[in-house]
Amino acid sequence: MILAADIGGSKTLVGYFTVERPRPRLVSARSVRTLDYDGLPSLLAAALGPIDPRVSVVALGVAGPVVDGQVTMTNVPWRVRAADVVAATGVAHLRLLNDLEAMAHAVPVLTADELRTLQAGVPNPHGNAALIAAGTGLGEAILHRVNGRLLPVPSEAGHSDFAARTDDELALVRHIRAAIGRVDIERVVSGIGLVHIATFFHDANRCDVAGDFAAPGGTAQVSAAAAAGTCRQCARTLDLFVDAYGAEAGNLALRAVATAGLFVGGGIAPRVLPLVEQRFMGPFLDKAPMAALLRDVPVHVILNDQAALVGAAVAGLDLVSPH
Repeated sequence: MILAADIGGSKTLVGYFTVERPRPRLVSARSVRTLDYDGLPSLLAAALGPIDPRVSVVALGVAGPVVDGQVTMTNVPWRVRAADVVAATGVAHLRLLNDLEAMAHAVPVLTADELRTLQAGVPNPHGNAALIAAGTGLGEAILHRVNGRLLPVPSEAGHSDFAARTDDELALVRHIRAAIGRVDIERVVSGIGLVHIATFFHDANRCDVAGDFAAPGGTAQVSAAAAAGTCRQCARTLDLFVDAYGAEAGNLALRAVATAGLFVGGGIAPRVLPLVEQRFMGPFLDKAPMAALLRDVPVHVILNDQAALVGAAVAGLDLVSPH
């Protein structure tokens, strides 16, 4: 059995999987708030209690760069150490992955009903793929095709510099830079980014839902007002967000030459899917002289909100004894 976890900035999913190939079967899962605990060992103890004795492999996707068997999380004040997890679980076979690397392992095993296609394209079975996911933060991964298998490569591309394309985006960069300094992509394309964009558009023109956008439910109110058409500033917030998301997805597709597909994960895209279907592909394709290449790239939104958990379990298969 595999114990897998997707440890994010807002919530953590933990689950038990039976060993099946190519996709382990989920037996049970639980979702908890990450910051309700002071570290991963205490979270696992509270969420799972005693570890099932049948577990032979632990596979964890963690929101941050994995270096020398440990992760300093980006948006959570934790350091996750492989040695601490082994001590807490009693399981010696451990795989520690970046969260987007974990989600990328799920890409080859996702089924058609777990995806919403934005562009069918012309999939190349010999090409690379790529994954971008906006949630609390922004993550990206490239899946290189090696000997017929898509192998995920983690990155911290979400912390690369944001490339503004429009007058509104240029003004937004000045706004964020004045408030916090350097503007990376995550400061625009993420839940954190939605707060910055909403604050920017409401700076001089408040609306009935405008308040503390960073408070729980704040950006959900913005999304609801945008969908209902009751606030122009809220609508502009979501429009700019989706446009910037599509543009960065197109950048990633070019970096990866993702002719096998570009996949959009994370919790935000499914929640604003009608707007994503309406606006995402325009900025994605606006990449002359490479627009023709991008028109052939299949683009899919991942609808399964447990994709990163599944992907961690898939990655754990590499540690399972064939016997």
